[in-house]
Amino acid sequence: MRFISPKIDYAFKKIFGSDQSQDILISFLNAIIYQGKNKIKSLTILNPYNPPQIQTLKDSYLDVRAVLDDNSQVIIEMQVASVTAFDKRVVYNLAKTYAAQLSPRQAYMNLKPVIAVTITDFKMFKKTSDVVNYFSFLNEKNFVKYTAAEMQLIFVELPKFKKSLEELETLVDKWIYFIKETDNLEIIPESLGEVSAIEKALNIANEINLSPEELELLEKRAIMAQDESGKILFAQEKGRIEEAIALIMRLLKKRFGEVPENLKNQLSDLSLEELENLSEEIFDFTNFDDVSNWLANK
Repeated sequence: MRFISPKIDYAFKKIFGSDQSQDILISFLNAIIYQGKNKIKSLTILNPYNPPQIQTLKDSYLDVRAVLDDNSQVIIEMQVASVTAFDKRVVYNLAKTYAAQLSPRQAYMNLKPVIAVTITDFKMFKKTSDVVNYFSFLNEKNFVKYTAAEMQLIFVELPKFKKSLEELETLVDKWIYFIKETDNLEIIPESLGEVSAIEKALNIANEINLSPEELELLEKRAIMAQDESGKILFAQEKGRIEEAIALIMRLLKKRFGEVPENLKNQLSDLSLEELENLSEEIFDFTNFDDVSNWLANK
């Protein structure tokens, strides 16, 4: 068996947001929102997965939205790479969804709770080792809930989850393992298959059950995700290089005076590792000739 990765947003949408995914989504949300308690009995998926609507991949924003049996709304999103102001975007989407429930003449009493469940393939909250983190309106002193605490943020950070297949105990463990490790599986493990909703999710994720069109869309979406991650890593690397060059320029100017233009140009051609090495060598130099000689022999 070969399984598609649920971490690809397109695959996540197919697994959790299809017309036949209600029981899968109910089990997943009961695990993540209610720590495995069977509180959600039914739900309606608001924007079901539909391949023809996802042909224009460049501008597609894929998430899963559902209305629960108590009329609460849930937004579920899979985010692979960290982007600028991502934390603000999550709050914006939550607040926008909450406010969009009312038309101008409707009463506030018609507002229903909204929950944003965000799964990230990067760490967001480095001060805690918790894999799942919950946020809502609380009194900062005694942690009493606000009377209308109807907006909740839940984050699942995949890199913090370290359990092996043999160590899975709870429904929460099994769903997080499913999202993180499905594409590394070769069969449906017994411990996952004993949860009917996860077994069904794994069958949906089985490549043999996908049409050629779906496989092509999945491949394109995976490539897009890799490209976006590459752009972010490149930007981060570029930023570090610029910081290293600025540091070296300050050190050279402080030691020897105004830096010659030809040396400035040579610095911009160095890798981050070379710049770091140069920053250590500077204190052994006595003039700009030493710098030029080092650059010539790097």
